[in-house]
Amino acid sequence: MAVALALEAIQHRYTVYFVTAHDLVQMLQQAYQNQTIKQKMRVLTRPHLLIIDEIGYRKMEEPAAHFFFQIVSERYETGSIILTSNKSYYGSWGDIFGDSVLATAILDRLLHNDQH
Repeated sequence: MAVALALEAIQHRYTVYFVTAHDLVQMLQQAYQNQTIKQKMRVLTRPHLLIIDEIGYRKMEEPAAHFFFQIVSERYETGSIILTSNKSYYGSWGDIFGDSVLATAILDRLLHNDQH
């Protein structure tokens, strides 16, 4: 479904960036090591729609989890994010990010308009 939404967005001339969570973590770690993290963060925050596939497939290490938070924060109310996951965001995300406080902050930004 995320791919179908991406294709529809592209047809309406929106910019889209699709990445798996695993590839995102590797990109962020490499960019951090190469001191190109600011450039990589701009790439991830600029498109109209960012799709991150397979959140929760693997646990994120602390630096990657914090960069993920920064991406979500910078896109907060300015760019759309689609996340796919087989994990419930009610409880499992603290394990994914290795920090329940960080997971809560991420989910707060993602779900602030959720009426559950």
